[in-house]
Amino acid sequence: MNSRVQPDLPRPAPRRPLRLRRPSARAVRRGALAVALVVLLPVLAAGVGLRLEYVGDPSGAGADRGRNAVWLGHAWVDGRRDAADLAALGRELRGSGTRDLYVHTGPMEFDGSLDPALYPEAASLVREAHRALPGVRVQAWLGQVVSHHGDKGLHLDDPATRSRIAASAGQALAVGFDGVHLDLEPMYSGDRGFLDVLDSVHALTARHGAVLSVATHQIDPLPSLHVPAGALFHHPKWWSQAYFGDVARRVDQVAVMAYDTAMPLESLFGGYVAQQTALALEVTPPGTDLLMGLPGYHTNNLGHHAWAETVAAAARGARLGLARQDPGRERFGLALYVDFHATAEDWAAYRSAWGPVDDRTRTSGDAGDHPPTKAAAPAP
Repeated sequence: MNSRVQPDLPRPAPRRPLRLRRPSARAVRRGALAVALVVLLPVLAAGVGLRLEYVGDPSGAGADRGRNAVWLGHAWVDGRRDAADLAALGRELRGSGTRDLYVHTGPMEFDGSLDPALYPEAASLVREAHRALPGVRVQAWLGQVVSHHGDKGLHLDDPATRSRIAASAGQALAVGFDGVHLDLEPMYSGDRGFLDVLDSVHALTARHGAVLSVATHQIDPLPSLHVPAGALFHHPKWWSQAYFGDVARRVDQVAVMAYDTAMPLESLFGGYVAQQTALALEVTPPGTDLLMGLPGYHTNNLGHHAWAETVAAAARGARLGLARQDPGRERFGLALYVDFHATAEDWAAYRSAWGPVDDRTRTSGDAGDHPPTKAAAPAP
């Protein structure tokens, strides 16, 4: 330390304590409005866009192609349904253009195998359905949960599991089913194991002259939306459009699960289905049947509002998407999910989806046109 005496410097004036200026109520309101606009404007823009998708004349899509389908519950193969039920189903399907029935025959075990005890009446159902509903194909709906992040379910990265899934499909064809309808979910976009399953099962169905169809997730409504959505919620909601195309090229028929959208209004839901239809049409090969799912069930939760997600809105949205994107496409239809929850109103909307029932005489598609889960547990 310097020993010299320091000069006597003037002392600085004491500082006044800083006082934070309280924002005025007006400033608070302006700030809140700015935040609300930042958050709400994209939502409002998306809502307006979907509402506009629902505007237009669906008649431009043309007439029913006779390629529609219905998901049926497990009761049809375990003995709970009888001839009277089949006759009643036939009355519901009359004039609907239904070509395929997806009959819940699983679920498969987590190792990919299929217990024959689950479907004791399957052969009888197929035989009687062919008699009562000429021209309608009966497909075995095989589903199960797919394992992700260590959860229980199918491990599609395991070759032995994939081999057993193909063997399960072979079991269903041996019973007499006209095809196999795979419903493996949740499925992340880009899953290679799933594509390998489709390749092996399709080779099998082609050898049998049967059809392979698959229930698919929806397509990114915004580019690459599946990436942040999957990271945040650890559950895949959407696929990339490219991956959807990869799946569609490996099967004879795709049925888009175009529901559980959380849309609060019927018009927004219908517009969303119209958008999904257009996106799917862009990448589905001309030789693959594209079916858009119709929500014939009435649960209410965060992901599904029964007052908004209606069969009528989905059908109209699908026709609008078809009219705009590819009105001349023949391999297109609608699929009703699911028989044991559908109301009389749902069935009526399904039958009249392409126009008044009286204007149509077909009850099914062409039986000779054969190309070379939604729960995993047994449904009612």
